[in-house]
Amino acid sequence: MNDLLVFGLLFVAIAIGWYLGRRSAPRTVAGSDLPSQYYKGLNYLLDGRPDGAIDSFINALEVNSETLETHIALGNLLRKKGEVDRAIRIHQNLLARPSLPRAQVHQAHLELARDYISAGLLDRAERLLLDLVQESPEQRRSSLRHLLEIYQSEREWSRAIEIANALLPRKTLLGGQSGPDRGQPVSVALAHYYCELACEKRDAGDLPAARKLLQQALAQDKQCVRASILLGEVECETGQYKQAVKALRRVRQQDPEYVPETISILRRCYAELNDDKSLKAYLQDCLGSDPTAPLMLAIAEDMRQSEGNEAAGDFLSAQLADRPSLRGLARLISLQLDATESPARENLSLLQVLVERLIAERPAYRCGHCGFAGQQLHWFCPGCKHWGTMKTIRGTRVE
Repeated sequence: MNDLLVFGLLFVAIAIGWYLGRRSAPRTVAGSDLPSQYYKGLNYLLDGRPDGAIDSFINALEVNSETLETHIALGNLLRKKGEVDRAIRIHQNLLARPSLPRAQVHQAHLELARDYISAGLLDRAERLLLDLVQESPEQRRSSLRHLLEIYQSEREWSRAIEIANALLPRKTLLGGQSGPDRGQPVSVALAHYYCELACEKRDAGDLPAARKLLQQALAQDKQCVRASILLGEVECETGQYKQAVKALRRVRQQDPEYVPETISILRRCYAELNDDKSLKAYLQDCLGSDPTAPLMLAIAEDMRQSEGNEAAGDFLSAQLADRPSLRGLARLISLQLDATESPARENLSLLQVLVERLIAERPAYRCGHCGFAGQQLHWFCPGCKHWGTMKTIRGTRVE
């Protein structure tokens, strides 16, 4: 156990001592001793044995409505430090007391459900939370939030959608909204749940169902880039190339930083429409308003195919002068290799290997909320558990 836990236990010990002393004061004449378990717990704590101190403090402190918060604070401290078994024991001890008011019983149930989630006992936590949703108006929203966490981790998207809909803010008679969100809005997560279901339907070959789910995602969150990209892919797979282009070009209005994620499928659609000229114009326009390395590389590739390596190299050189990029440099070296003879060719080959190694060692995407970084685009951030917050890293060090 670390110093933070010991500090927390000292705080709890002081609180327990104050409560026990206050309670015993009216009944003393020459001074009454605090329970021996309390002193025993202090001895354990001072001897550097916090495990024994925890047990002694639990035994010393009587469970009632006045001490409930102290028990819960101790249980929460233990859960946060990984002592989930002890936290469960504390909260189960609270529930074994029939004298607690109903509201406090519900509070203890919620804390026990949180313990079960931390321990990975999701089925037990789910049962407790479902009961709380029905029986406790005060804990209903918190219980629904934890149920959403469970169904999300188990990839039960249909149930997650049901819970998320129950959490959506309701309009009031005065025109406002009830139940404001804390953290990421529920509607954002809900749109991604529809996207997850759409991916399952698409993988199963049910493209009409996937299209309908993606439209529902956009109805929940009009700024859901993922839904637009997936809808573009679905429309392309069904041969609706104009509809696919419409969906994919919507991404620029939703969030221009995700435009590079649409380039490959846009190429396919415009090729099927025999309209490469429109694609080039669109990419040039995007580069002018929001320049990124992937856009620059896409345009350079178009130029290489239509005008040759020299034209593509000149374009990259001009772009890199204004916006240095490792990926752009690697591509420029690759173009120069074809027109270079030994021994300069060997030097360029070595330089290309070194640049590509630098690129491989750096993450390509980073979460704008918590800073988690990785080589692949995750729509669900593994760090902060937020949806749609990972984007291409901008700047010379990575691009």
